[in-house]
Amino acid sequence: MNRRQFFGGALMAGASSAVGAGATARGPLAGGAGLPAVAPAVSAAPSGIRITGAKTFGVTWEDDSDRPYVFIKLETDQGVVGWGEATLEGKAGAVLETLNDLREFYIGQDPMRVEHIWQSMYVHAFYRAGPILGSAISGIDQALWDIRGKVLGQPVYRLLGGPIDSRGVRGYYHARASTLEELQAVRESAERLGVTAFKSGIPGYYEWIETNAKISAAVRKIQTLREGLGDGIDIGVDFHAKTSPTVASIICKEVEPLHLMFIEEPCPPENYKAMARIARRTTTPIATGERLVAHYSTQQLLEDGTVDILQCDINHVGGVTALWKVGAMAQAAGCHMAPHACEGPIGGIATLHVDAAMPNFIVQEICSGVEPGFKERLWEEWLGFPAMRMVDGYFPLPDKPGLGFDVDEAALARHPFQGTKPMARAWHEDGSVAAW
Repeated sequence: MNRRQFFGGALMAGASSAVGAGATARGPLAGGAGLPAVAPAVSAAPSGIRITGAKTFGVTWEDDSDRPYVFIKLETDQGVVGWGEATLEGKAGAVLETLNDLREFYIGQDPMRVEHIWQSMYVHAFYRAGPILGSAISGIDQALWDIRGKVLGQPVYRLLGGPIDSRGVRGYYHARASTLEELQAVRESAERLGVTAFKSGIPGYYEWIETNAKISAAVRKIQTLREGLGDGIDIGVDFHAKTSPTVASIICKEVEPLHLMFIEEPCPPENYKAMARIARRTTTPIATGERLVAHYSTQQLLEDGTVDILQCDINHVGGVTALWKVGAMAQAAGCHMAPHACEGPIGGIATLHVDAAMPNFIVQEICSGVEPGFKERLWEEWLGFPAMRMVDGYFPLPDKPGLGFDVDEAALARHPFQGTKPMARAWHEDGSVAAW
C-alpha cells in the first residue's frame, strides 16, 4: 500500500464514522453520495469552546455615506465574544446577507481553529471570492481572532509575534487642504502632533491620452503638496486609477524630484501589465492593493515585481488571516506593506495588530484628517476611547486580550441601518464612465 492509498483509506474511514454518527451534509453530492457536514477531525481535538450565535449590525453613521458600517459579533458557550468588521463601500446590504449565508461555516464551530474556518469559507464557496464574500470572510475572521486572543489572554499582535516597535504603529492622515496656506497650517498641526506622513490626491478626471493642461495641473498639485508640507513629511499621492498608463507614466516621471513616499493606483489594479509598465518608467514607488481579495490575488504582482508597496484592506482581503499572509508573501518578494483602512474603527484596530508584527510594514492609512471630527467622536462613543488617533505620530497598541476593545451596542443602535448607498459615480466630459 502506497502513501496516497494509506491516507485515502484513513480519510474514508474517518468520513464513514462521522456519517454513521449522523453528521450528514445538507444535500447529496453528484451521484447521491453524502458529505459530512463537519470535518471528521473536528471532534477529535476540541478546545472546549463553541460558537453559539452571531449578531450583525448595519450602522448608518452618516446619511449620505456610501459606507454604512457592517459589524459582526460572534458569541460562544463560554461567554467570550468576538467583534469584526465587514464594511464594503457601496455593498453594505449584500455583505449583511452574506454574513448570514455563511452561518453554517461558523455556528457550532471551535473558534480557535481560525485557519480551518477561513479555508472552509473560501474554498467551499467554489467560486473564488470577490469583494462581497471577501468582506464577509474578513469580518468573521477578525471576530475569530478577537475570541482567540481573549481565550489565550493575549493581544492579537502578540499571537502574531509582535510588537516590532514598542511605540506602536506609524500612521498617516489625509491632507485635506488645497492651497499653499492651508497645507502650511496642516504642517503646523502635524509638527505639534508628531505626525510624519500624509496622503492626498490629484485633481480632475483623465481620458486615455489627456491634454497637457490637465497633466500640468496634476503635477502642480503634487509640487504644492511638497512645498506646503515641507521636506520633513512623507507624502503619498493617490491617483485612484483615474489615469491611463501613459498619463500616469508622464506624471510619475515629472514628480520624481519630490521623493514621494508612493503613488497609489496609477491605473486600474487588475491591469497588472499596465502597472508594470508604469513602474519600469519611474523611480517613484508604486503602491496598490486596497481592492484585492485574498492573499492569492497578490501573487502575480509580487512575482512580476510590479509594485513596491501593497495596501490590502483587512475588511476586504480576508481579515487578519489573509492580511498576515499578504505581508509574509510581500516580505519574501522585497515588497513593503502600507495597509488601507477607510471604513470603520473595528477593522482599523484589527489592522494595527497585523501591522505591529510585520517586519516589512512601513505606514498605516486612516481616512481621517489631522484634526478629529464627527466620525472620530462617534467612534469614541462606541468604543470608549479615541480610536485610530495617533499619539506622537503612532497609533497606540491595545494591551487588552484579543483586539482590545468593547463595543457599546446601545450606542450602535442609535444609528440604524438605512440601506446601501452607491459609491460615487463620475463621468468624463463626453459622458463616458470615469473612475473616481
